[in-house]
Amino acid sequence: MKSIKTRFIIALIFSLPMLLEMLLKPWGVMLPGHQVTMFVLTTIVMVLADGPFIRSAWAAFKHHNANMDTLVAVGTLTAYLYSIYAMLTHKPVFFEIAAFVVTFVLLGQVFEEMSKTTANSAVTKLLSLQAKMAMVKRNGEFINLPIQEVKVGDLILVKPGEKIPVDGIIKKGQSSVDESMITGESMPVTKRTGDQVIGSTLNKTGVLEFSAQKIGEETMLAQIVTIVKKAQTSRAPIQKVVDKISSVFVPVVLILALLTYLVWFVILDASNVDALLYAVAVVIVACPCALGIATPTALMVGTGRSAKMGILIKNGEILEEINQIKAIAFDKTGTITQGKPEVTDIYGDQKTVLSLAAGLEQYSEHPLAQAIVKKAQSLQIEPAAIQNFQNIEGKGVKGVYRKKIVSLGNAKLTDEFEISVELSEQYHRYQDQAKTVAILAWGQKVIGLIAIQDTPKSSAKAAISALKSRGLQTVMITGDNQKVANQIAKQVGIDKVVAEVLPENKAMEVKHLQVNGAKVAFVGDGINDAPALSVADIGIAMGSGTDIAIEAGDIVLVKNDLQDVVRSLELSRKIVKRIKLNLFWAFIYNVIGIPVAAGCLAFLGISLSPELAGLAMAFSSLSVVLSSLMLNFEKIK
Repeated sequence: MKSIKTRFIIALIFSLPMLLEMLLKPWGVMLPGHQVTMFVLTTIVMVLADGPFIRSAWAAFKHHNANMDTLVAVGTLTAYLYSIYAMLTHKPVFFEIAAFVVTFVLLGQVFEEMSKTTANSAVTKLLSLQAKMAMVKRNGEFINLPIQEVKVGDLILVKPGEKIPVDGIIKKGQSSVDESMITGESMPVTKRTGDQVIGSTLNKTGVLEFSAQKIGEETMLAQIVTIVKKAQTSRAPIQKVVDKISSVFVPVVLILALLTYLVWFVILDASNVDALLYAVAVVIVACPCALGIATPTALMVGTGRSAKMGILIKNGEILEEINQIKAIAFDKTGTITQGKPEVTDIYGDQKTVLSLAAGLEQYSEHPLAQAIVKKAQSLQIEPAAIQNFQNIEGKGVKGVYRKKIVSLGNAKLTDEFEISVELSEQYHRYQDQAKTVAILAWGQKVIGLIAIQDTPKSSAKAAISALKSRGLQTVMITGDNQKVANQIAKQVGIDKVVAEVLPENKAMEVKHLQVNGAKVAFVGDGINDAPALSVADIGIAMGSGTDIAIEAGDIVLVKNDLQDVVRSLELSRKIVKRIKLNLFWAFIYNVIGIPVAAGCLAFLGISLSPELAGLAMAFSSLSVVLSSLMLNFEKIK
C-alpha cells in the first residue's frame, strides 16, 4: 500500500504541471522549456512510477505470457517513445498522455488497496482487542504479568471492567461477560463456575478466577484471526475462470489495438498520430484491472463481515459450493440440543448407582458423562475407585470395582447382562419420554438406570424451518437411540432421522445422502463428527465444539447458534452474487469502452483520448471497490 501510494503521489506531482499547461494552452500559457520540460517530467514518472509495470510486463514476455501490466506498459511506452521521436523531429508531442495514464492506473490501484485495508479492518480490530496484561497467581499471590508469560494451568484473576486475557474455565466466581467482540452477540452472557471464558472478552460485573486453558496461537481470538486472514487471501473457483479469460484477453486487446492503428492509418487515411492515439486508447481502456479485483475485493469484504457476525468462512472455494447444497445433516447432542444434559431420574439404589457411574465417567468430557458426574457432586456422592478402565466405542465404558466388572452404556453394551422385568419396563418408559438412558451393570446383572435429558436449543426450530423453506432436506444423524432422536426431531421439525449410528459410520451416512452428486452440508461439534465434517461437501462446525471438529469444518459458527447456519447460507449467496455483479460490470465496461476507444463512434463526434481512457479505467476499478463495500450494508436476517 505504501509503495503504490508513493508511486501515485510521484506520478500526480509530476503530471500536474502538464495538466495545467493542457488547461491553459488556449490562453497561450506554456510550461518553461515546453517539450524539454514535459520530457523531463514524464521521464521521472516513467522511471519511478511506471517502472514496476514495465518490469512486470517484461518478465511476463520472457515467459511467453502477458498480463494486465503488459497493457499499461505497452500503452505508456508507445506514447512516451513516440513523443521522444516527435520531439526530435519537431512534431507535436504527447508526453502528458503517458504521464496521465500512469497516474490514473495507479489511482485505480490505490482504490483497490484502500478496499483491502478496509476489508482487513475486521482482522485489525480483532487483534487490537487482545489484552496485554494478566493477573496471574504465582507463589500464592496474584501478580500482574505480560500476557506472553501466562502458561496453561495458571490461575488468573479478572476484576469487573477488565478484559479476560486468555481462554479458560472458571474455578471461582460469577459474572456477566460481554462476548460481542468475538461472537457478535450483543447481550452479556452469565458465567458461573465450570463455564468457559473466551480471551479478549469483557468481564462486566463480578470477580472471576479461572484456569488458563488456551494461550497464544491456541486462543479462540488467534484462531479467528488466522481463519479470516486465510479466507481473505483465498481464491473463489470463479476466479479461475477470470484468470483464463485474462490470459486470452490481453493478447486479443494487443491485436485489436494493432488492427485499430492499421484501419485508421491504412484504410481510413488518418494521420499516423491520430491512428496511434486510437490504438493507445484501446490498450489503456481495455486494461482489465476492474476484472482482476472483482472477486478478491468482494471476498475480502464478505469474509470480514461474516467474522464480525461470528461466522468464520475458511476459504473462498466453499462459497459457490454452499449455494448448491440439497441437504443439510445435523449431529444431535450439542448441535441441535443444548449439549448440557441433566440427570432427571435414577432407578435403583441412588448412592451405589451414582458412585459407580461417576467413577467410570469422571475423566470423560462427553456431555452425558459430565451430567452424571455433576449429579453425583450435587448429592455429595464420592465416585467409586474404578480400575482397568476401558472405552468401548459406540457402546459405553467399563472397568473393575471390587473384583467385579462394572459396565455403563447403552443397550448394545448391556445386551449380555441379566436385567429384571421391572428394570426393563422402566427403561422403556424413560425412552418413551425422550430421555437417554444409561444402563449400569455390576458383575453379570443390571443394577440401575440413569435417565438423562437434553433439550433442543431455542434457535433450533426456527433455523430448521428456515432451511426447509429454502428447499433443503434436513437430516439428523446421531448415535442416540431411535426414540429419543425421533422425539427431538419432531420438536424441531427435522425431516429424516438416522439414529443409533456408530461414530465411524456418521461419515458413511453423509455419503449415502450424496447419491447422484447431491451436495450435502453437515453440522456438528464433537470429535466423532470430524470424519462427517470432512466427508461432507460443506462442513459446519459449532464454535463450542472440539478443536478437531473446528479444524475439520469449512465454516465455524462461533456463537454456537443454529440460526447462524441460515445466516451463513444467506451471506455466502450474497457474496457470490456480488462477485458476479462485479464481473458483469467489469466486462460491460470493456465491451463498451473498447469500441469507443477504437473510434467506432468517431463519426458521431464521440471518441476517447488515452488520458480519458486511463481515467475511465481508474473509475471502473473504483466502481467495483464500492460495489464490494456495499456487502457491509447488505441485510442479513
